[in-house]
Amino acid sequence: YGEFQTYQHYFIQINLSSIIKMMAGGMNNPQIIAHLEKSLDYTVFDVKWIPCSARFVVVGSHARGTGAMQIFEMGQKELVLSKKYEKKDAIKCCTFGASSLQERHLATGAFKGRMETWDLERAAPIYSVKAHNEIINCIDGVGGLGIGVGAPEIVTGSRDGTVKVWDVRQEKDPVALMAPKEGETTRDCWAVAFGNAYTESERVVAAGYDNGDIKMFDLRTMSVRWETNVSNGVCGLQFDRRDILMNKLVATTLESKFLTFDVRMHHPQQGYPSVVEKAHKATIWGVRHLPQNRDIYMTLGGNGSICLWKYNYPKERTKLDSNGVEMGVAGTVEQIQNVVLGTQPISGFDWSPDKEGLCVCSGFDQTIRICIVTRLKSL
Repeated sequence: YGEFQTYQHYFIQINLSSIIKMMAGGMNNPQIIAHLEKSLDYTVFDVKWIPCSARFVVVGSHARGTGAMQIFEMGQKELVLSKKYEKKDAIKCCTFGASSLQERHLATGAFKGRMETWDLERAAPIYSVKAHNEIINCIDGVGGLGIGVGAPEIVTGSRDGTVKVWDVRQEKDPVALMAPKEGETTRDCWAVAFGNAYTESERVVAAGYDNGDIKMFDLRTMSVRWETNVSNGVCGLQFDRRDILMNKLVATTLESKFLTFDVRMHHPQQGYPSVVEKAHKATIWGVRHLPQNRDIYMTLGGNGSICLWKYNYPKERTKLDSNGVEMGVAGTVEQIQNVVLGTQPISGFDWSPDKEGLCVCSGFDQTIRICIVTRLKSL
């Protein structure tokens, strides 16, 4: 954790260096400042902060089809490459969500369907399994990083239409499998997210598909808890918190649309209430909630932009329908700030869990960027 003290010292310095930029942009509203950037020689698909450090890991694909995995740290004036590995298979997605803070093992999903966890200091796979028959599009973890309760688990979603949950402490078989029923059309799973992990036994997985389906699987009862269709392919899903009684779920889609569901109260006919917004004038590739404030989140645009949003709750979150049955009431969403970072889609984004407002993002312009979002405490 000596890394973290260096991190604190560095963050003080970048705060000072950004004051002039903040004044130029106006002090009243939060500002998104592109602080550092670096061009790479491969396609970047995902990026994650290494917990309790000033470093982050970048994964992607070289032109020759091999996997790229690089670790960067923040220097005074540039991003410094500290470790560089090349893997057999191109890597599509990654997460630290199931790892302890002490181990900080990265879980990855590859183009050829393999899911692995890595010791980043040695780049050696600790756990490796042929998880799917086709590309793993998405991955999420829960039970790690000192957050919440329950077993450390990883969920993967694939083009083969299946969603699988893995416990890396067990043998190489999934602990849960969600697959199309016999005779059903196989749909490409583009997004997965854990939620509702507030006790040892409660846990759900939300999965989004290319046809607009969203399915919520209850891992305690091993059943579909809720499903809906949002008309456009679902590119990203995230609960506002994984480790609480589920509260909100954001889904981003094709056609510039995203939906914020209030998932606290379920109605037997109407399901969960939602509010719909349009942004970016392009596909919205994903969403990431601010770790320090669950009502603030960033959406990632196919036009190279990122947008900061705030969810506002209604005065009353429930009401009675005409039959006297309680149903949820959706709130409103307001755009706080937006900025165009490049000309290609934003492929990955991660908030620093340690320093509010610090974030890293990647784009299909083969560039990674460190950004600072100011005045978040004012929201």
